Amino acid sequence: MLTIQAKNMDFLELGKALRETSEDVTVDGCLGQRFIAAGMKPRRLQIHGVPGNALGAYLDGAEIEVFGNAQDAVGDTMNAGTIVVHGSIGDTAGYAMRGGEIYVEGDAGYRAGIHMKEYEDHLPVLVIGGRAGSFLGEYQAGGIIVVLGLNAEGPIVSNYPCTGMHGGKLFLRSDCESVLFPDQVTARPATQADLREIEVYLRRYCGYFGFRPEVLLDSPFTVVTPDSRNPYTQMYVAN
Repeated sequence: MLTIQAKNMDFLELGKALRETSEDVTVDGCLGQRFIAAGMKPRRLQIHGVPGNALGAYLDGAEIEVFGNAQDAVGDTMNAGTIVVHGSIGDTAGYAMRGGEIYVEGDAGYRAGIHMKEYEDHLPVLVIGGRAGSFLGEYQAGGIIVVLGLNAEGPIVSNYPCTGMHGGKLFLRSDCESVLFPDQVTARPATQADLREIEVYLRRYCGYFGFRPEVLLDSPFTVVTPDSRNPYTQMYVAN
């Protein structure tokens, strides 16, 4: 695997170095360079340090593994591939994500999964191991979001989850008794059939971060779905 020392590179230099090779790459000394692996097609990329905004934007099949935290907009509009973060991430992870999978060992900031969508067999998946900030799943149109709440103190999701949600599913590893959801969604205890839908992603999470699946499943889950494909109908249609 080719190694690139990024400590003294700006984001343009690092992006150029990545584009000039088709090999698998390890990036050492990453210090906030943005747009890393934008549009990258299938190959492996390991990052040591803290990548900047829009890591894996428009990702098109590459496998990215980050040994550290990551900043905002991880997987922005990604099409395919996998992003694994051994740490926490900033805001708007998976913005308009339309395929591929993101696994975060720790926490996520505000608006994770905003505008996620799916098409035919393209199913975007976002798994957050810790807790998520406000507006989780805002305007979600498709795909699956899972929040596990590992080592979280208090509610595993902050204010206004699922605002404007009109597609997809959200799974929260909690009974969610203290979480206030909008009227346009239904939140209910997950059944065994529901859990089978996410079991493969939970097992992948455990494989990446060293957990046991049975530990994750030994807790109640809440599944949230939209009541309507158009949550705003009542605002524009006369009774």
